[in-house]
Amino acid sequence: MSPEVEALLAEASDRLASTGNGSREARILLAHAAGFDRSALHRLDDLALTDGLRLLFEGYMVRRLAAEPVSRILGYRDFWAHRFRITPDVLDPRPDTETLVASAFEVPFGTVLDLGTGSGCILLSLLAERPAAKGIGTDLSDAALHVARENAMEIGVAERTTFLRSDWYKEVTGPFDLIVSNPPYIAAGEMAALDRDVRGYDPEMALTPGGDGLDAYRAITAGAAAHLVPAGALMVEIGWQQGAAVRALFEDAGFANVRIVQDLSGKDRVVRGVLP
Repeated sequence: MSPEVEALLAEASDRLASTGNGSREARILLAHAAGFDRSALHRLDDLALTDGLRLLFEGYMVRRLAAEPVSRILGYRDFWAHRFRITPDVLDPRPDTETLVASAFEVPFGTVLDLGTGSGCILLSLLAERPAAKGIGTDLSDAALHVARENAMEIGVAERTTFLRSDWYKEVTGPFDLIVSNPPYIAAGEMAALDRDVRGYDPEMALTPGGDGLDAYRAITAGAAAHLVPAGALMVEIGWQQGAAVRALFEDAGFANVRIVQDLSGKDRVVRGVLP
């Protein structure tokens, strides 16, 4: 690596020290500015700095220092087994949501409904590993559905997916073997306390339904039975303190074998149940 590149990365790492991973983030952003992927960071060893490259890199640094997530700057997030394009119109997929995907693979399904699909990361991850399965993803945002369609084409499952603009089940007909959702669940009173990289960059409609944060679960559980086959499964991601409340909604809606699944950090992350 040239002394110029080393000096630039050292300075950038110091500037990004507050992120907790400044050195790696600096390398990823410089690689992105140079036009190559984070998987090819070794190419920084042979990088020749130009004024244009420095200017582009500095623009990325300014955005990161304003708390914009690296994934937003890159325009994609690696999730489960694939890379998903993201825009300001969709939620940035988090590793915690992979708990929902893993849980879904524990049940058989040929048809799946993803409510509030966003980037499509949940639905498309499921269909990619179940070649015979078909799915529908719904969202209230036309812009989000456009992103999901692009991701479906990129991953190679577009022919087995349908995307609908729908308020939960309103435009949906079933039944399905599996219903999944990572709905907005942050209570209105908790929004102000969110980290800047969440509050400032994820769509508000994907974060909170307002009120106590449970309205989406009320709608999803109330309509699930009418859209599932007998013995079909419902699984939703939850906030880590919502397990008991959402489990009660499942049970009130008639679901059996209701249980809470923890994520890799040991926090409640998914509630799942089966329609008798």
